[in-house]
Amino acid sequence: MKLKSTLGVVIGSLVAASSLSAMAQGQGAVEGELFGKRYFTDSQRDMSNANLYGGSVGYFLTDDVELALSYGEYHDVRGDRDEGHKKIHGSLAALDAYYHWGTPGVGLRPYVSGGFAHQSLTDAHADHHGRNHTTFANVGAGLKYYFTENLYARGGLEGNYNIDDDQGEWSAVVGVGVNFGGSSRRQEAAPAPEPVADVCTDSDGDGVCDNVDQCPNTPANVTVDANGCPAVAEVVRVELDVKFDFDKAAVKPESYGDIKNLADFMQQYPQTSTTVEGHTDSVGTDAYNQRLSERRANAVRNVLVNQYGVSGDRVNAVGYGESRPVADNSTEAGRAVNRRVEAEVEAQAKQ
Repeated sequence: MKLKSTLGVVIGSLVAASSLSAMAQGQGAVEGELFGKRYFTDSQRDMSNANLYGGSVGYFLTDDVELALSYGEYHDVRGDRDEGHKKIHGSLAALDAYYHWGTPGVGLRPYVSGGFAHQSLTDAHADHHGRNHTTFANVGAGLKYYFTENLYARGGLEGNYNIDDDQGEWSAVVGVGVNFGGSSRRQEAAPAPEPVADVCTDSDGDGVCDNVDQCPNTPANVTVDANGCPAVAEVVRVELDVKFDFDKAAVKPESYGDIKNLADFMQQYPQTSTTVEGHTDSVGTDAYNQRLSERRANAVRNVLVNQYGVSGDRVNAVGYGESRPVADNSTEAGRAVNRRVEAEVEAQAKQ
């Protein structure tokens, strides 16, 4: 990648970002930066110091933690051993994490950083590809100053440990960038409204003020709604639909949770009762299917009564054989739907 195209992408991003109207720092923000670094090489590498120019894009995982990807290209690097000090070309790509101190907003935010980088340089003494590839571990520290919510300048120092050759190098960096797209949490809290003294006259004592009571003179001890009228009890319902394997009346383990839900509902509303209805598909004789449907209904009843403690006089069981299909018995999918036990319970919701 050429430096011109890299910087073009970053500059375009910065210009586009600066035109956005809804910008903010904080978690979720994106930072784009153009930077320059003065690169100081280890004396054992026999290379001159050089300048590195590039750009970076960062994303704030939290208000303080940023993950940034950067790319830059070297200028003015010379090999000290080569006759004529041969010019060296190269690039540096890095992934770094930054931790910032201070509150997001206008002002100063110190930071520390750490990460890894990959350096690629042309080298007459390198391998047959003609390039020297090096991996660095980076640490750094510096300052960002936000002139506005979205425009900042940066200065810092970075230490670069050459993992491949056990050498130490460092860089001084300056940059400018923009920050946009985050969820700022520094908005001023709206002042609490002044308390207003309410005068409530409740002539019938139902808890609803006369000025909104649409049913005045409600009798005592009658539950009312927000309009002061007698509340209509809400009807609540639980339905059960247990499926069975072909020619089987055993309750499958995955159905126990649904049966327990019905049992819990009946325990909550002890005045309720239910009828458990068994059904089959159309395979087999009418008489056989009638007996099979009754066995299925009784199997579910037994779980309600014996396992979940519902009183036996509150649960009836009846079989309808194949007489009440709810799906097409000419298909396997339809027959699987018809092999079922159904039940439902209704009650008035507790006030």
